[in-house]
Amino acid sequence: QVQLVESGGGLVQPGESLRLSCAASGSIFRFYIMGWYRQAPGKQRELVATISDSAGTNYADSVKGRFTISRDNANNLVYLQMNSLKPEDTAVYYCNGQRGSLGYWGQGTQVTVSL
Repeated sequence: QVQLVESGGGLVQPGESLRLSCAASGSIFRFYIMGWYRQAPGKQRELVATISDSAGTNYADSVKGRFTISRDNANNLVYLQMNSLKPEDTAVYYCNGQRGSLGYWGQGTQVTVSL
């Protein structure tokens, strides 16, 4: 079983940056596809970015060019660097780990972008 713990959320102004971190337990972390999802109030959870075990990445159109996902397999960490943040990026951000039919979620971290 994999446990995921997110950190790094907070309140920032438009145009600023944040880096989210996700710490994963388990020795087979490097085999998992890792991802970041977000859920805004009243909306469905949506994909933000994923990174495969071979470091291939995929991004939602709304964050391309602003967000970067990366992973540190030696330390079981996944990051989401978020630049040029917009008010519409406000949401709870969740870390996800997927391997075949197995999927795990973190508890989420709040990101608020506001003046």
